[in-house]
Amino acid sequence: MMTNVEVTRRIAAEYHTLLSRESIHAFAETLVCKKYKKGERILDEGDVCDCLRYIEKGLTRQFYFKYDKDLTEHIAYEGGMVICLESYLKGEPTRLMIETLEPTILWEIHKDKIEQLSDEYKDISLMYRLFFEYSLIESQVKADTLRFEPAHERYNKLLQLHPEILKRAPLVYIASLLQMTPETLSRVRSASLNG
Repeated sequence: MMTNVEVTRRIAAEYHTLLSRESIHAFAETLVCKKYKKGERILDEGDVCDCLRYIEKGLTRQFYFKYDKDLTEHIAYEGGMVICLESYLKGEPTRLMIETLEPTILWEIHKDKIEQLSDEYKDISLMYRLFFEYSLIESQVKADTLRFEPAHERYNKLLQLHPEILKRAPLVYIASLLQMTPETLSRVRSASLNG
């Protein structure tokens, strides 16, 4: 398991931010480590997402129910951040849920603490802003992929950008993430392997 300082350095590197020694220690002091077993719920529908969660180890899935159907919104793994963005920004209950797909170690930083640090340290403020920029870009890329690309291109983009998801997540969740049926996913995977 990593230390608070190591996690802080990893987060800063992920968002291409050079933090001062003072900022690293101030940020590290606010981190809280949480461990979850496979299948545990991290956030439930109706909860308010009040922290950013960095994944040190494991795999998580954000999902929701629509017409009694379980739909996967996002899958994250080591080095990723987990957040229900609208709930976090508005301070309102979320419709999304987050669960673990593997035993998972998360590091949480509460919204009030990171905002306080952002007021005090310019480099932390920059890192916090970059996190939102990266999140919004990733959301836009995903939305555009789902809107404009056929099934095989959606699969290939996931293979290119996040091969870990294809190696580790159950096929039913991958199919849902890519907005295709498990049968379509099987055909696309087969064509990709044979192509």
